[in-house]
Amino acid sequence: MGYNLFNIVEVPKTFNRKLNDFRSSLAAAISEGKDITFADNDITYALKLQHDRLTEKGLRLDYDVYSRGENEHNGKFIAGSNWKDAHYESTVCFSRFGIKRKVKKDGKIRYSDDVKSVLYETITDVVTGAHPDNDPFCCPSCGAISTVAGLQNGCEYCGTRFQMDDLFPKVTSYYFLEEPGMTKGEFKSGYLKFYLGTIIVTYLLGCILNGAVFLPQNLLKSIPSLIGVVLGLGLGSIVVGYVFYAYFLFMRLIVKAIANAGKMGTAGSRRSFELRMKKVSPEFSYEYFTSKALSLIKTAIFSGDEQELLFYEGGPLDPKMKDIIDLNYGGALGCKSFHDEGNFVTVVTKAYFDVLYADEKGIRAKSQVFSATFKRRTDIPVSLNFSMTRIECPSCGASFDATKNKNCPYCGTK
Repeated sequence: MGYNLFNIVEVPKTFNRKLNDFRSSLAAAISEGKDITFADNDITYALKLQHDRLTEKGLRLDYDVYSRGENEHNGKFIAGSNWKDAHYESTVCFSRFGIKRKVKKDGKIRYSDDVKSVLYETITDVVTGAHPDNDPFCCPSCGAISTVAGLQNGCEYCGTRFQMDDLFPKVTSYYFLEEPGMTKGEFKSGYLKFYLGTIIVTYLLGCILNGAVFLPQNLLKSIPSLIGVVLGLGLGSIVVGYVFYAYFLFMRLIVKAIANAGKMGTAGSRRSFELRMKKVSPEFSYEYFTSKALSLIKTAIFSGDEQELLFYEGGPLDPKMKDIIDLNYGGALGCKSFHDEGNFVTVVTKAYFDVLYADEKGIRAKSQVFSATFKRRTDIPVSLNFSMTRIECPSCGASFDATKNKNCPYCGTK
């Protein structure tokens, strides 16, 4: 998926507000362990595990997600691809945002970066039924009247909190993708730095070549000489600075292209995998598969013991993965192999991530490819609202958190 500059369709205002509320509460969820607004259970659980990982290491990760768009587009999301089943519809929405990260230990900053990105959020809404957001609701604790949406983060009068897993629309996936493009403001800011730098370098170079320092008091004795130096530096640096800036941007683009060359190999696997999956599951979409795959990978990596997870099979993960404190999808997930047998489909994937490690050597960022094998039953229809944290027992019908229980806590069924 790329940043769509031509077929621009802004999302409805109600959706846009929830997408921005999710973005705004992301920092507090990671650094302080607070609940994140309008997120599904899988995202909420993965962020909780990430916060626990940071706490165990005595670290604090601050996120500052700021808008990069022009004034008329600030905070507005654009609608991209969408897909739906009989009950739910999901849409990929995106907007330009930058991310400033700071990792602190004992109050001191140990790592920081600033990445110009596009934020992708997948929002899922109900196709059938009505939204309860604006329905009046009486708090059972203090009796205050509010709306269902108003109680999302607790009653503002008494603080009582409620579980609202089925409040739609909600965000079911998100990631930041670094963008090589620039806004007008970013381009002007970068060019200004190169322009001023060119003036300084040219002035110093002139002093060296002439074996003398051109100080203002010396130039004031000859007004024509002063005017000549100012005009020469100011006007000449406009073109020279622009050439240097363009060369810098070109070289940066080449470096990024080389670094992302491996992702190009995943382009063909998306279509072939989706076509094959639609034969066994017509409602399947690659975006849905990607969002669920990312949730499972993050949960396994941030969990204390991945072998205790219901969905995980195999040996322990590489011990180095216990040093991961932040994990962002790199925008490419490819299929290495695919086969179906009976009621099961198995696919071996390779997913690209931007990873932040924290160990005894310090804190460092690294781009990596993780391989993961996924298997699912094809005789059960895809549900866009499926969550590992809320599974319905096939035996007694009770709902429970399958990330914490391998057996139904009510009837004991595996």
